[in-house]
Amino acid sequence: MKRIVKLILFFMAATILHWAAMALLGNWDISLNLMLIFAIAVCAFLPPAYGYPTAFVSGLFLDFFGVQLFGQHAFIFTLCACAVYSLENRLEFDSVVPQMVCAGVLTLLATLGNLILLKVFAGFSAWNGIGSFIGGISCSILIAPAVFWAVRRGLAAKGRTY
Repeated sequence: MKRIVKLILFFMAATILHWAAMALLGNWDISLNLMLIFAIAVCAFLPPAYGYPTAFVSGLFLDFFGVQLFGQHAFIFTLCACAVYSLENRLEFDSVVPQMVCAGVLTLLATLGNLILLKVFAGFSAWNGIGSFIGGISCSILIAPAVFWAVRRGLAAKGRTY
């Protein structure tokens, strides 16, 4: 129960930091998806019983406040959680390089997945340009170690605890 309360508090902090980052970096046309990185970090250090719901709810939260296809982020975030859990035996998420690589690749795939879903189901695609695309991935790579560290330390998860 204590872990669930901490996870809810971390989720609230991640949402506040996500919107603050969007507001600050929006001036430079960079979109940092901090909610995705938070979901990836939870999946990296906690069992699937915590990771999948966190990824789904994080995506659903963005769907509620977005103007894109409803359910799009929840679906993409859940797919990213599947990817993290399938990589758990191949990557050691305790070191910084796998954290950065995983965050960068999944941000890239999530962005492309969002564009494809919009094109298939809505008939259009919202492309902000290559600068925003590269800037978002670069910021995700740079911020990932801090988010992974905070999640691991705050949720008292020492690697895989199950």
